[in-house]
Amino acid sequence: MDISRIRALRGPNLWSRHTSIEAIVTCSEAEQDIARISGFEQRFRTLFPEIASLQLAGHKAAVPLAHVLQLAALGLQTQAGCPVTFSRIKSTLEPGVYQVVVEYSEESVGRKAFALAEQLCQAALHNTGFDLAAALAELRELDEDERLGPSTGSIVQAAVARGIPFRRLTRGSLVQFGWGSKQRRIQAAETDRSGAIAEMIAQDKELTKKLLDAAGVPVPNGRPVTSAEDAWAALCEIAAPVVVKPLDGNQGKGVTVNIVSREDLDRAYVAASEISSEILVERFIPGSDFRLLVVGDRVVAAARREPPQVIGDGVHSVRELVEQVNKDPRRGVGHATSLTRISFDEIALACLEAQDLRADSVPDKGTRVQLRNNANLSTGGSATDVTDDVHPELAASAVAAAQMIGLDVCGVDVVCDSVLHSLQEQGGGIIEVNAAPGLRMHLQPSFGKGRAVGEAIISTMFTHGETGRIPLVTVAGTNGKTTTVRLIAHILGCNGLRVGMTNSDGVYIEGKRIDTGDCSGPKSARNVLLHPDVDAAVLETARGGVLREGLAFDICDVAVVTNIGMGDHLGLNYISTVEDLAVVKRVVVQNVAPHGTAVLNAADPMCVQMADACPGSVTFFARDRYHPVIATRRAQGHRVVYVADDHIVAAHKTDEHRIPLSSIPLTRNGTIGFQIENAMAVVAATWALKVEWETIHAGLASFINDAQTAPGRFNFFDYRGASVIADYGHNPDAIHALVPAIESIPASKRVVVISGAGDRRDADIIRQTEILGDVFDEIILYQDQCQRGRENGEVLALLRRGLADAKRAKHIDEITGEFLAIDTALARLKAGDLCLVLIDQVDEALAHIAKRMAGG
Repeated sequence: MDISRIRALRGPNLWSRHTSIEAIVTCSEAEQDIARISGFEQRFRTLFPEIASLQLAGHKAAVPLAHVLQLAALGLQTQAGCPVTFSRIKSTLEPGVYQVVVEYSEESVGRKAFALAEQLCQAALHNTGFDLAAALAELRELDEDERLGPSTGSIVQAAVARGIPFRRLTRGSLVQFGWGSKQRRIQAAETDRSGAIAEMIAQDKELTKKLLDAAGVPVPNGRPVTSAEDAWAALCEIAAPVVVKPLDGNQGKGVTVNIVSREDLDRAYVAASEISSEILVERFIPGSDFRLLVVGDRVVAAARREPPQVIGDGVHSVRELVEQVNKDPRRGVGHATSLTRISFDEIALACLEAQDLRADSVPDKGTRVQLRNNANLSTGGSATDVTDDVHPELAASAVAAAQMIGLDVCGVDVVCDSVLHSLQEQGGGIIEVNAAPGLRMHLQPSFGKGRAVGEAIISTMFTHGETGRIPLVTVAGTNGKTTTVRLIAHILGCNGLRVGMTNSDGVYIEGKRIDTGDCSGPKSARNVLLHPDVDAAVLETARGGVLREGLAFDICDVAVVTNIGMGDHLGLNYISTVEDLAVVKRVVVQNVAPHGTAVLNAADPMCVQMADACPGSVTFFARDRYHPVIATRRAQGHRVVYVADDHIVAAHKTDEHRIPLSSIPLTRNGTIGFQIENAMAVVAATWALKVEWETIHAGLASFINDAQTAPGRFNFFDYRGASVIADYGHNPDAIHALVPAIESIPASKRVVVISGAGDRRDADIIRQTEILGDVFDEIILYQDQCQRGRENGEVLALLRRGLADAKRAKHIDEITGEFLAIDTALARLKAGDLCLVLIDQVDEALAHIAKRMAGG
């Protein structure tokens, strides 16, 4: 078994909406049916007993080893605790070659699971060992490292429940919600509205106290100290038990409480000094430790925190009791689990010493042994939910503290006897405020019910009904995508929106190109959705990106499919038929939002079949108003767009809106059929987005199809009285569409300059010149700069074959170099002639043509 390619499908894709790993797996003849491999299934089940419920044998059809790999990759993740359920295998046209697809929740975990599954299969094949426990432990550890922690995860889950899209910007906890100008970001439980100054203040405990005191919020008195001697002086000034802590610490690190002796003070000073060079000594407030979570202008959760402790049983030592407590599956290392393991370190030993205990002491039954003086969960503490008990005045003090510091999400640490009374009534105080507070104690408290704090945070970032989404249009198909994208973006710009656009020429923000090249894939689309100045996105979605990585978005408002042409990319990536290609293009339709619209070409049977896959509504377009699909849909009361009496007509039930073709320069007064179809698709798409008809009219009328606005899309030049047209037509369907437009333009002589893309099938390259040979008088063949895997001269020979039976072409030349071919054609033109240049290097070729035009 050989795995030749592994891809991560990071969005909705050909197989499902799940993020998945896709692999190309080749099996030998014997491996194409595991029943023919003696003892394999039994060995495999022995190595991986948990897969016993899955049926491997007993099928009527042969079960290939690739299928076992699929089950193993999914099963290993499932056993490691990953929330995955989807997998699939599909045989290709190549014997023994399969596409294996397995869902993942974290990409690195999915990739590792595939690698381990392959090892497992090989071990079963060759009767060697496989350490299942170690494999699962490795996957669990990797998953814990990669997945979002509980705090960030709860906020993301709340966003998903609201339909708000999210994207992790780092491997850590920096997450973006929403798209474009509607986006918001968080880092753990800190939002983008939490200013750096507020965070700095929260880290400075002395400054925090001053500000809270100024706001009338009860705080313990105390001051910073510079040495152990100064700390002792501060204790004497306060004349009460004190707390020693780092001035800018967090998570309870270096904090020691209830200090009364010089010996304890010195030890506490050393512990705090290991965390920070600046130390604070303040009055110790007796009572319990509470954490109040303030979100916006209210307390949304509260918990009483207990320091890490064990209860004696009269049998086991303190160390053994800690080991027993740490076996609780809820306790882990770090923040990934609801509780943290108790650390048995020097601080714990010092705390034991203060209780006249050692690590090997055996406490009496029922004796409470404390391992820390602070109650932070990060040091092994526990929490009890007390949200429903918080006194309104105490809550008001917590909110005032958060607002005084300037934090919209704030953890307020309170020490008092009970949250049932105000702080003033019981002599309690706020000892600390925290930016980016941990949410674990509120989500999964040790005792009491969890609180929906993630939802509370999301609700402050997005008001009711807001999803952070911007209008998103995606355009797929074989031909016409780029022109359609550009025209939709132009109309949305006329509607006052700042538009981000991707197409095969680049990435554009408000009409300015910020990236060049073919940008019709998911990476460029994600970049547009990341841009803060984008109010609407119009994305060209090519076949390659869908196959390679999936979509860059979860759902779209409008999906346009212009057509499904023959001969475009067939034979690549196991897309061997037009039906296969249609399935790929259909992915955008399958991921239309329920409130959204698919715009489909009624004259293309493959597009028509996509309608059943659309979760939203469907608008069909076709030039023929009497086309059966158009006529039927209109009779049923659905939206349709067609041409009648030299107008584009948008009809719905009994309503019609008409746009004269003469007012749409793109169509050259209605003479260019494929541009009419592009315009109809644009009308349907902008209609679906509820753009006013006046704006649609204005946008159609002001869109000029020149080399600057739509490079390589039927760009028209006048050269010494001859007509020169530059177009990026690169497949038989595009050539078919160009021919009627060319024939509608009077010409004494017609010349075409053409090459062929080497990654197309032989038949498709030949077919292009078969079409052109019956329309043009002279044909100049040139060899592309990049042959895409072909030998020199191979493409030219195929193009020549297409001209063998040409009915019109009488003069054929072969030239090496695109620019030289263009120059040769231009040199032959006379007034009244026409030249079609099918360009390869779009920007460079257009620049070359423009230079020749300027030179006269």
